[in-house]
Amino acid sequence: MVGSGLSNQVGAAIGSLAFPVFGPVGVVAVRQYVAAFVLLAVGRPRLRSFTWRQWWPVLLLALVFGTMNLSLYSAIDRIGLGLAVTLEFLGPLTIALAATRRRVDACCALIATAGVVVLMRPQPSTDYAGMCLGLLAAGCWASYILLNGTVGRRIPGAQGSAAAAAVSAMVFLPVGVAVAVQHPPTPKAAACAIAAGLLSSAVPYLADLFTLRRVSAPAFGLFMSVNPVLAAVVGRLLLGQHLGWTAWAGIGAVVTANTVGIAARRG
Repeated sequence: MVGSGLSNQVGAAIGSLAFPVFGPVGVVAVRQYVAAFVLLAVGRPRLRSFTWRQWWPVLLLALVFGTMNLSLYSAIDRIGLGLAVTLEFLGPLTIALAATRRRVDACCALIATAGVVVLMRPQPSTDYAGMCLGLLAAGCWASYILLNGTVGRRIPGAQGSAAAAAVSAMVFLPVGVAVAVQHPPTPKAAACAIAAGLLSSAVPYLADLFTLRRVSAPAFGLFMSVNPVLAAVVGRLLLGQHLGWTAWAGIGAVVTANTVGIAARRG
């Protein structure tokens, strides 16, 4: 779980190093290609056997998959890794809290809301576009969770996820070509973009696959809630992105809401 979390955040940080050449769109395109390659090799979907009832959630998942990564990387470019990932984690938190009506969940919602208010408080330097992109990524992640459940029920194994990744990669193929023509890739930028795809897609997917065979889903979800902290630390160490105490307080509030909510459900 530690390896999966660190790999994901380090991959995002390394990918951001290619932004000056490719921009977030180009880096996301390469990440989609890598994710499709890995998932197709693992899932081996039988596309010709899919019915329309199976195809429509796959197509929606492909749309959400691409939009989620694009909005997240665009947010990272504007507001930094730690804040972008923190806002993105509001997606799964919302899904979790919406499923129950307990007082502890209401408290978690209030804590998370307070954290967001702290993060988005009006200041001359506040990048509201970046914040909105982070919230868009959160909405996409929530949709991703719901659609994944539908795809998993209708298509066996990892075939649905693999098909969605392939469709998303095909959509981004002309985008990647256009970016490469307008901004010829340097070896360093290409290596960073490919590393982002491997570290943020391939490694976490395989690590999570093996982890969930040994660790319960609630325990896994509990650990995942510390990812905003990992992102903030990685952003500080690798990218030199310094966060003030108020930003750390906001991140802490969102992480606390995730942790308390998941721990309460375990109990």
